Amino acid sequence: MIDLLLAYSRAQKKPFRRRLSNTPLQFIILCILLISACREEPTITSVNFEEEEFADFVEPDFPYITTSMDARALGAGFPDDNISARSIALRLGNDAYACFDTDMLRWSVAWTGDFLPMVTMAQISYNDFYEKKNRIPVIGGDPQLATGLYPGWFGQNPDFSDPRPPAPDPESPSWGPIPEDIGRWNGIYVLGNETVMSYVVKGTDVFEKPGSLVKDGVTAFTRTFRIAPSGESLSMVAAEIREGSNAENQGKKALVYRDGRYTGAVLSGNTQGVELQVIDDRYLVMQLAPGDEDREFTLILLQAPEGREDLLDKMASGVMPEMPDFQKGGKSLWSEKVLTRGQLSPDTAAYVTDMLTLPVPNPWSRNVRVVDVAFFDGNKAALVTFEGDVWLVDGIDDKLRRLEWRRYASGLYEPQSIEVKDGEIYVFGKEGIVKFHDLNGDGEADYYENFSHLMAQSIETREWASDMVAAPDGSFYVAKFGALDMGPETSSPKRITGFRDGSQHAGSILKVSADGRSIETYASGFRGPYMGIHPETGIISASDQQGNYMPSTPVMLVKKGDYYGVPATAHREDVEDLAITPTTVWIPHAEDRSGISQVWLTGNKMGPLNNQLIHFSYGRPGLFRVMLDSTSRGLQGAVSVIDAHYPAPTMKGAVNPLDGQLYITGFSLWGHNSNTLSAFLRLRYTGKESVFPEKFQAREGGIMLRFGTELDESTATDVSNYAVKRWNYQRTEKYGSGHFKPDGSVGEEHLPVLGAYLSNDRKALFLAVPEMEKVMQMELAYRLKTAKGKDVKDVLWLTVNDLDQPDLLAEGFGEVDWISLVANYDPAMALHGKEEAATTVRGEELFVKMGCIACHAVDGKGDGKIGPGMKGLLGSERQFKDGSNAIADEDYIRESIVAPGEKVVKGFEGEMPSFLGVISDGDLESLVMYIRSL
Repeated sequence: MIDLLLAYSRAQKKPFRRRLSNTPLQFIILCILLISACREEPTITSVNFEEEEFADFVEPDFPYITTSMDARALGAGFPDDNISARSIALRLGNDAYACFDTDMLRWSVAWTGDFLPMVTMAQISYNDFYEKKNRIPVIGGDPQLATGLYPGWFGQNPDFSDPRPPAPDPESPSWGPIPEDIGRWNGIYVLGNETVMSYVVKGTDVFEKPGSLVKDGVTAFTRTFRIAPSGESLSMVAAEIREGSNAENQGKKALVYRDGRYTGAVLSGNTQGVELQVIDDRYLVMQLAPGDEDREFTLILLQAPEGREDLLDKMASGVMPEMPDFQKGGKSLWSEKVLTRGQLSPDTAAYVTDMLTLPVPNPWSRNVRVVDVAFFDGNKAALVTFEGDVWLVDGIDDKLRRLEWRRYASGLYEPQSIEVKDGEIYVFGKEGIVKFHDLNGDGEADYYENFSHLMAQSIETREWASDMVAAPDGSFYVAKFGALDMGPETSSPKRITGFRDGSQHAGSILKVSADGRSIETYASGFRGPYMGIHPETGIISASDQQGNYMPSTPVMLVKKGDYYGVPATAHREDVEDLAITPTTVWIPHAEDRSGISQVWLTGNKMGPLNNQLIHFSYGRPGLFRVMLDSTSRGLQGAVSVIDAHYPAPTMKGAVNPLDGQLYITGFSLWGHNSNTLSAFLRLRYTGKESVFPEKFQAREGGIMLRFGTELDESTATDVSNYAVKRWNYQRTEKYGSGHFKPDGSVGEEHLPVLGAYLSNDRKALFLAVPEMEKVMQMELAYRLKTAKGKDVKDVLWLTVNDLDQPDLLAEGFGEVDWISLVANYDPAMALHGKEEAATTVRGEELFVKMGCIACHAVDGKGDGKIGPGMKGLLGSERQFKDGSNAIADEDYIRESIVAPGEKVVKGFEGEMPSFLGVISDGDLESLVMYIRSL
């Protein structure tokens, strides 16, 4: 730009400074605008996560993280029943920390020294992207104060028992919030590097600002309160000291002695009606008489050597209780914006994916693993990351040339869902549903409101808060994983194969009222559900994770009261008599080994996908179109793949209300077939011809398909262009299922297409298939041409729950004599799959096609893989989880493929399904040959 001005000056043959003073105003303004534009030009056009250096998970300027906490082994004198699934881990300065249990409204533990080890799944994989050996957090230093598993607040008389409903197993602790008539967590205000916590006790508003101070080398913990007028007495347990030898009660001061030390508390400020006492030489309790005015005071707590009781008065003398004006919002923590430029895909197909470049790097060296997205309007969206951040992105348009990113919130606990309702952001994580408030309009959340935490959360690491959708009536639905028997063992006994006890809401879909104050179980019996919702009708769809009691990936339309087959998560006494709700459509493991959420594409801007249900596959990764077929007695479905480029796992998505396109988020952690850590994509319809089947029907005598374009008659009516096979799954305690013919024998049944008929408008096909019957899985592969000569090669996977007679006249066919064709079918004509010769090359193809490559490394590295590596496997000694061992010979490899649960290698979870009946004997030998070659 300076060069431009100099050139202008030279053209005028006058010195730059003199010439500038006489330069036309319009020219100067233009130059200023151009300089400004250049300065704000996006510099980030692509992201290479592997080359980035991210800062620590815990940021120096943010005051807390949300986590779980196991404080049952703090040592002598401390309670041993101290465990919390939902804790705000507060950094109080002076190397002092405390955990506030939001379910129980208590300080579960306070300590000095180091903060928490970063060991939860989001934390441990934050910099080591594929590390999954997570643990339960414990404190990182020296414990000073703790309370047991009972509410932190009561009415006049403390009750040191847990008032929550019992866990499903009597050996497990209870989970979820205390009854609201005792108290309720409201939320937390963020004020720079400080916080103010808000909750209600017996109808009385309590605001608490935690902190610390140091005198004479001793650290004290401060709890500054503002307590609203109260019509009844309140009490709060500040600490529990087990096996205390004696105690002192002095009104505004109290001490409990044990082993030459004491735990003490002292009050400072407006303490009228506030007293301290010790109950049973064990519980240090603060009691408040009724009051008709706000009271503001500080409670100081410390542990010190006997003989240093003077420290309490010294601490109190230096404290002036002061509650900040937290309701006006705090200072901005992330004022910088990050500019990125998206990447448009060329219009080479009907559907392509554009890349919305993520804000990496950023001023905070923060990793950005996006998991869900929601739109305010067409140009602005909110995204949530697995590490617990909320980002806002503005400037979403057709060109994606200037995307402006701002950080909005942080500190959340492994969230996986975000919604925007009436312009307000809601996020669902393990802490519950959080609603955010920007109190001062600076573009950052100041108040993190607890909208609802009524859905119980256990400390089990695999009890994910997996999904949340907003309903048209203002309510929300949330989905929670079952407590899968994976990861660190904590407090829950094993329930059945593959499951631990978990909470009373594990493995369920729950409906949360529009005000967040009530909840009901909508459906249960899931292993690991994700959801979708029709934004106009409110119809709920769901998928589940293949594994124990879940033989493959299902997609279902869910009704209230449905039960989906996992007895550990039925949460009903009559589980033995419960009928399992039929799955709308099953998807084979080889095509989708990890089903995630769904989105309904309402609107008219997605071409053949308009008003269709889209299913997301994490492991593939990619998207499936779901077609529904209503019969006179039920519902069934079919899926086909939406071909496009998906560089990262596809997890969640939302339709942009402006352009009508589908925006996709996802990140990498578990097994999948992609090579990018995280991506934000746009599935865009280009207008080019697409040959998706738009409708299907499974009927007596065959299968009908309808397309959105005319088909070439010669290829459409050639029966050699079709291949049909079918099989059932077995729902057992084993992980996944093999394939079984309708008669129960192992394998897949191949069926002929006896006739292929084209409708009068040349857009629909009826394929005459003999011996149609109810079956969990059918596969229809076909190869056609359109009337314009475009090649069409596709596969449809369908489930047959019911069979009506076909009404071909209604579908636009002429007279089709399918009855005589199928009636004269001789079963001896049954087709058999063509057996390919066993080769190493074939084995490598199968290793990729069947998804083995996603879980098992072949290069000896193993990063991101959940199964043992294959390199050097043959001939090696294997150590198994049950303590046995064996040499990995060829028979061992064969057994591991068809019965992987029989011998699970030590250090792995045993998450591999059986391939019994899925692959032929020749293909099995090909796989053995390939593994031998490694």
